Amino acid sequence: MPLHTPFLDLLDALATIYEAEPDPQGPYTAQTLRVTPSPVAFDRQPPCLLDAGIRSVLESSPHPAARATLAAQDVLPWGSNPVEDNTEASIAAMISVATLMGPEGPIPAPDVRLGLVYMRPDCYYPLHIHDADETYVILAGQALWTAGDDVRMRGAGDMVHHPSLMPHAFRTGSEGFVALWRWSGDINLHSYAFIEDVATDLQA
Repeated sequence: MPLHTPFLDLLDALATIYEAEPDPQGPYTAQTLRVTPSPVAFDRQPPCLLDAGIRSVLESSPHPAARATLAAQDVLPWGSNPVEDNTEASIAAMISVATLMGPEGPIPAPDVRLGLVYMRPDCYYPLHIHDADETYVILAGQALWTAGDDVRMRGAGDMVHHPSLMPHAFRTGSEGFVALWRWSGDINLHSYAFIEDVATDLQA
């Protein structure tokens, strides 16, 4: 069964974003996404537990990739965080992840990972690190974003690069956010770890 048009349009929109990334791993990820055929059809999915929140924040965004994500929402494989084994249940419940490309598929790639993430409103995802080089692009909503020593509000269209082992964290407001992410370099999952974070003591 061929992939349906809204999903192909979404893949094109996501590749276009990373083609413009200054880090060379962005265009490499985009090219990998463009040339790698999916061995499986992305069929219609039952709504995930956070479907209403995902749709709501996407509907609020004018970003072209947010519109493309919303159009393909019915076939996106939203589920648990692929690093959930390294994550406390209360933290894992804050987010939903749709992995689109990586060593385990569904679009196979041995050396990059790519997907979408939704984080619920009024939540704090604490400081964490991993071996992979990572770039997020906010598609909808906003968050107070910590990337090393850089702490600022990030909204739709903002691109945030985390070199390997850079501590990073996010705090959402009333909307939550949907973001695109990519991993390159050493993309193992076992290095994902939370680190000491004084901000967790300051949460309301």
